[in-house]
Amino acid sequence: MDVPLVKQDIQQEARRLFEKQRQFASRMAQTTASERIERLNRLYNYLLSHLEEAQEATYRDFRKPAAETMLGEIYVLTSEIKYTSKHLRRWMKPQKVPTPLGAIGTSSYIQYEAKGNALIISPWNYPINLALKPLISAIAAGCVAIIKPSELTPHSSAFVRKVVEAVFPPEEVAVMEGGMDVSQALLALPFNHIFFTGSPQVGKIVMKAAAEHLASVTLELGGKSPTIVDETADIAATAQKIAWGKFLNNGQTCIAPDYVMVHSGVKSRFIDEFRKAVASMYNQDGKPTEDSDSYARIVNDRHFQRLKSYLDDAINKGASVELGGKTIAADNFIEPTLITGVNDSMMLMQEEIFGPLLPVMEYHDLREAVNYINAHEKPLALYVHSRSDRNADYVLSSTSAGNALVNELLFQFGNPEIPFGGVNNSGIGKSNGYFGFQEFSNAKGVMKRKFGTTRFLYPPYTDKIKKLLNFMVRYL
Repeated sequence: MDVPLVKQDIQQEARRLFEKQRQFASRMAQTTASERIERLNRLYNYLLSHLEEAQEATYRDFRKPAAETMLGEIYVLTSEIKYTSKHLRRWMKPQKVPTPLGAIGTSSYIQYEAKGNALIISPWNYPINLALKPLISAIAAGCVAIIKPSELTPHSSAFVRKVVEAVFPPEEVAVMEGGMDVSQALLALPFNHIFFTGSPQVGKIVMKAAAEHLASVTLELGGKSPTIVDETADIAATAQKIAWGKFLNNGQTCIAPDYVMVHSGVKSRFIDEFRKAVASMYNQDGKPTEDSDSYARIVNDRHFQRLKSYLDDAINKGASVELGGKTIAADNFIEPTLITGVNDSMMLMQEEIFGPLLPVMEYHDLREAVNYINAHEKPLALYVHSRSDRNADYVLSSTSAGNALVNELLFQFGNPEIPFGGVNNSGIGKSNGYFGFQEFSNAKGVMKRKFGTTRFLYPPYTDKIKKLLNFMVRYL
């Protein structure tokens, strides 16, 4: 059994690992595409050979169903590795760019080089996925990395450490487990890039620490991701999608629909279909949801109490529970819960919910919904359910969000062809495929002179040079 480190020991261990990796960073940056792919393949093969162990770890932490571990933790990683391995050689090649007339005689290209020492701070809600997916991009870019997984999911964090120690030597990738003191010790070090996934509040702390060393950051944060359901939507299919997207991982997903805005003309139908969807997913054979093996739990008592306080506050201020509402404190259990009659005075409409509570608001005109969204912080995700292209395009063009999906939920995270990430309060920087590779890389512009000279622009600045510059300003 590992003995917990005291604060001074933690600082020394963090510094030791950091320096060990800094000495190796230049060697890692020089690795070829084949060498990086070989490292990714080792990670891929280890994950495939330890699937049951991953499922056991996440189940022990918060009773995550095995199927959700396969989908939300493992599949995302294996598909990202395969995609990255397929395209990495092309990403690493110098990218030629055109030569402007004013630079005639030169050739230019962009060369992606590793940023160097990377720090990955991952959260508890998808503890394997969100620790290792940024690592895939870091390895692809040629970076060394230290991962700090969440202390709230100790079994999953231990699994991440086991994976890393089995696949990588510590000078390439290392894991430091622990709490806030470990994060503080790591954030005090001069990393070249920090990749953080978590809340906007903690993201500000990370960004402030990064500023001390002028380190670049990727901040995958969160916020209140809205879902609009208009009067043209396929209500039955939409209710099923929203129920799945909301209650996957017990609602503890940063891109889960945080609240739903439903057109007044279809609100009643939506609630009826939502009840049916939840029953079909979690109440088969008439059994209560707490007996379902397809429903995870809140990660700990603190988050359970937080969510229960949101629910109690909403009810006390006049909200109505249309579905669910049952809680079992001893099991960190909260039923899939649908709430109407909500307003901005309620806590669940002020903070990201991050749990199985779904507020429903109604609107009469689509402009109402758009205006409400725009009056709040820019979300990580925006979902629109409509069979009207005009309505969907209006929402997309009138709002700002990290990602936007029409008639679908959550799949943006697993699509390597599009960038994933937030905007302003919901995040900085992007991940997924090539975009993740770019985050851990410096796009170095290179120019080479092939012929000609610019000596005719050197001092002294004669009338001839001044005329030439005047011509260049006007015509080149």
